[in-house]
Amino acid sequence: MPSLGVKKSMDKNENVCVCHRVSLGKIQSYIVREEPKVASQLSNCLDSGTSCGWCIPFLKKLHKLHSEGMEMDLNIDHEKYTERRDAYKQRKCTHEDADG
Repeated sequence: MPSLGVKKSMDKNENVCVCHRVSLGKIQSYIVREEPKVASQLSNCLDSGTSCGWCIPFLKKLHKLHSEGMEMDLNIDHEKYTERRDAYKQRKCTHEDADG
């Protein structure tokens, strides 16, 4: 039976940056410890956001939530997150092939 609009939050052990296997918990800890001034500084956390680019909006969201004093949470099911990332990478590869 499908869920009735109940969103599952990403677990701290699930990867936000799938390319570099950087978990939500690692990113949260890095933000609290390092207090980055801008979201792009999250790339210093195990190179997160430096490959396919899919996670950049999510890294920005985490940075913004922390800057506003809110809980750093991603209200997305990790399975859906990775499915959407795969589709993003497919579209990106298609565009690169067309440009080449």
